[in-house]
Amino acid sequence: MLPKDPILLLSVVNTKLRDNYPSLEELCHAEDADPEEIIQTLDAVGYVYQPDLNQFR
Repeated sequence: MLPKDPILLLSVVNTKLRDNYPSLEELCHAEDADPEEIIQTLDAVGYVYQPDLNQFR
């Protein structure tokens, strides 16, 4: 389960993307998470998914 706190979520998601998953979609499938929820949560604190870098910045 992914954390609800946006800053913790950012750290966990970017680490998982870097170490284990080639895309946000694959991470969400494996973690049974909604990609739109992650995108919206992180957008609210100023971070946007960069598919070419496979990370939120």
